[in-house]
Amino acid sequence: MTTGIGPELAAVLKSDTSRTRRSASAALLDVLGALRKEVHPLRKRLKLARTCDNRTMAATSVNPLHIVSATERDISLILSFITKLAEYEKLSHQVVATEVLLRQHLFGAKPMAEVIIAYWDEVPAGFALFFHNFSTFLARPGIYLEDLFVDPPLRGKGIGKALLSRLARIALDRGCGRFEWAVLDWNQPAIDFYKGLGAVPLDDWTLFRVTGEALHRLAGSAS
Repeated sequence: MTTGIGPELAAVLKSDTSRTRRSASAALLDVLGALRKEVHPLRKRLKLARTCDNRTMAATSVNPLHIVSATERDISLILSFITKLAEYEKLSHQVVATEVLLRQHLFGAKPMAEVIIAYWDEVPAGFALFFHNFSTFLARPGIYLEDLFVDPPLRGKGIGKALLSRLARIALDRGCGRFEWAVLDWNQPAIDFYKGLGAVPLDDWTLFRVTGEALHRLAGSAS
């Protein structure tokens, strides 16, 4: 079958076709190059977006609870926690503590006790006041927890347990053999909570206290 095209024209057409193919290939390479230039900054933007997302996730997963040792500037806060605890225990009539007395005995020349404060989302949430005692049977110091309090609106978030855990760690770090405290007999929720932590009630012991006039009389009988 003949096409009716002469050899010279066929050669020209063949040459044009080759040039067209080369032009198409060059155009395709240009397109691919342009795409690479577009994709590279896009990849950088995507990587940056993923980094920002990861940072956002990390920020949102930060524990809102942190516990710090109290300083002298926390005197007012400590007294407010003591007052709230006394109200909860129905013992407000026994509170005679003042900022002056707390400053003297917590941060004076001879501190008699220490305080740690819990914050939830930077809001003061609770505190624990403790001091060292000593066990002759163990021949080791111990920690006695005098006060533990968490503001009622912030309870149920693990703040009380976190305060006790911090004190347990302090006790171990300081070579203590015991960590103990007292609880009111009617405070069954607290009793159940403490038992759940592994604390054991000393039912065969009775706590005695001498205070006020009785203390003066006893001291006056000393020879």
